[in-house]
Amino acid sequence: MTRTAVTDADFYLLEQSLDDDGRQFLRRVREFMEKSVQPVINHYWTREEFPFDLMDGFRGLGIPGQLYQGYDCPGGGYLLDGMIAMELARVDPSISTFFGVHGGLAMGSIFLCGSEEQKRRWLPEMARMEKIGAFGLTEPDVGSGVAGGLTTTARRDGNEWVLDGQKKWIGNATFADYVIIWARSLEDDQVKGFVVEKGTPGFETSKQTDKIALRVVQNAHITLDGVRVPEENRLQEANSFADTAKVLRLTRAGVAWQATGCARGAYEHALAYARQRQQFGRAIGGFQLVQDLLVKMLSNVTASACLCARLSALQQADLAEDHHSALAKAFCTVRMREAVGWARELLGGNGILLENHVGRFVADSEAIYSYEGTREINTLVVGRAITGLSAFV
Repeated sequence: MTRTAVTDADFYLLEQSLDDDGRQFLRRVREFMEKSVQPVINHYWTREEFPFDLMDGFRGLGIPGQLYQGYDCPGGGYLLDGMIAMELARVDPSISTFFGVHGGLAMGSIFLCGSEEQKRRWLPEMARMEKIGAFGLTEPDVGSGVAGGLTTTARRDGNEWVLDGQKKWIGNATFADYVIIWARSLEDDQVKGFVVEKGTPGFETSKQTDKIALRVVQNAHITLDGVRVPEENRLQEANSFADTAKVLRLTRAGVAWQATGCARGAYEHALAYARQRQQFGRAIGGFQLVQDLLVKMLSNVTASACLCARLSALQQADLAEDHHSALAKAFCTVRMREAVGWARELLGGNGILLENHVGRFVADSEAIYSYEGTREINTLVVGRAITGLSAFV
């Protein structure tokens, strides 16, 4: 018996939680991603290039700044911001990451840790995407241990700071106008944030190549050799790593939404494939084992989206803490990894062909699984919250 298919991956109708303006905004993003990005993204992914020719279209969407009120930011709220991240990742996780770095990590650092003057100076042009931001925290030898092991230093010299060190895996940094650099002050041994402007002497970037994931994202290895930054470019409210952690709490929730979008994109491609692929005289979507895979994928997508939506509500009510974002990031990335694997399994050998898109989601999921805190680190954050005991080394 043939029934009407429910092909929308928003199985529990979470989009209905948005107001009319939010739903219209999301539809505009979806239309642009499907019509302008989907047909060309494999070309850029293969070549490890960013689609700069689409930047005018991205600017026209008005995405950055959904989380911030004022400073020419749209201020759409946490749920809309998360659903936009999911919608972007549904077509391409790299594009979602680009916006997460610019609008989340970079703009978030300024919004949460900058003075009023700094917010007025930088945020409006970043919201309009006239200037692009990046976020430099991770180092070549310091990843999960960055809270206590940051090696990049900042030395005060009159009204300037001198930065020395290296950063690695810094998305957008090859072309960003502003890079937020986190460094340990030699004065008080505390982590501070600095906005380093493009072209500053001593600031060098080299593109990281041969990645197997998020190949469209332009990650850079940064070298800071006597980089002089004026005091006015030091984030005035960033006085310790606790302030850096505020930014990560904000953006880690966004990564959970990205993971959900990555899983959703793989699921939707697998579902479309199952409905048209013929074997043994019928569409494979009509076989029990194939339907089992599809339902498991949809279950992961739906559970993750519902968790993220509740987290957005906590954020909107100013009730979210580190362990809430940590649980979402850990859970959603694990469920994503499962879902994209099942999607590739459903497509069989065709699952490794880039033309079918699923293989790209499988590869990209590996980066999402690791960045913004590994599963293990996020587990320790949640474990500390529920036991009252720290298991960190």
